[in-house]
Amino acid sequence: MHVPEDIYTQINALEQEIGVVFHDKSLLQRALTHRSYLNEMPDVPWEDNERLEFLGDAVLDFIVAEYLYHRFPEMSEGDLTTVRSYLVRRRTLATFAREIRLGQYLLMGAGEVRSGGREREAVLCAAFEALVGALYLDQGLETARQFILTFVDRILPQAVNEALHKDAKSRLQEWSQATLHITPRYVTVASEGPDHAKVFTVEVHIGPVVAGRGQGASKQEAAQAAAEHALARVDEILTAFGNTSLTLEKDVEPK
Repeated sequence: MHVPEDIYTQINALEQEIGVVFHDKSLLQRALTHRSYLNEMPDVPWEDNERLEFLGDAVLDFIVAEYLYHRFPEMSEGDLTTVRSYLVRRRTLATFAREIRLGQYLLMGAGEVRSGGREREAVLCAAFEALVGALYLDQGLETARQFILTFVDRILPQAVNEALHKDAKSRLQEWSQATLHITPRYVTVASEGPDHAKVFTVEVHIGPVVAGRGQGASKQEAAQAAAEHALARVDEILTAFGNTSLTLEKDVEPK
């Protein structure tokens, strides 16, 4: 079995970087282990960071949602969801990882290192989530909350500005792709009235679900209204995807 002699030096250096000393060093060791390392070192007796990544993803979602709920008591559910999605998306978490130079501490296979893995956005995002998961298991929710909000507080004004000042179609697309990995599709279902005063009705479909419906004096205006309607119904959309026998077509009313 080969274990890097400097692994404990790496662990100590990262602890100093983030200002947290782990009680169980093996949790941090696992959080730093990319699966490519185990592919090259199959005798290593610990697992890669993917299970911790799964846990950390859930912890991040909860802490950020709770924080936004209290921080913005008048913000709508749709807007809260949009800001949260911005804060926990891959690009944002990779930025957090770069702030603490997380990539340089990862145990990775030589091929992954050569291909630029230490700076790859997906790798850094996953490692940051794994670090959060390890921190939660080692020291509990409050320490994990303090750690996460150190990053969130710094970019919150930018997050709110960029997330909420985009048009509704852009915001819905970001949410849908991040949450469901599906790009929304817009369908014009009606056009009524004389040529000089037409009213268009547009539905936005996310996979098999009619997520929203809107009306407007142009197709673009109606599509924006449909996207706004969908953003206000994200929980219903997720429920529909949780039950493949359910579609929302009969329940949707124009906004």
